[in-house]
Amino acid sequence: MTVQALAMITVTDRETLGAYRERAAEALAKHGGSVIAADPEPMVLEAANDVPNIVALLSFPDTDAARAWREDPALAEVHALRNRGGKSTIVVLPG
Repeated sequence: MTVQALAMITVTDRETLGAYRERAAEALAKHGGSVIAADPEPMVLEAANDVPNIVALLSFPDTDAARAWREDPALAEVHALRNRGGKSTIVVLPG
């Protein structure tokens, strides 16, 4: 069953995050993931912590694929770029 994931990033280093964005689509595709929608200037209605500068809605074939994308050792460098470029929270939403 298809699941979505909400990725929220508070940018701390635009250059590093740009390097991540160049590799992100290919990394997602490796596990059947894709970007459904993204907004570099989201309207934030409420934020308990840092306000995200970028929000993306991702899609995966299932929760196992989402987990495999995040835990794939071959993608560790890609995830590290995201984490050096900003503070990110990624939450999987049930289908």
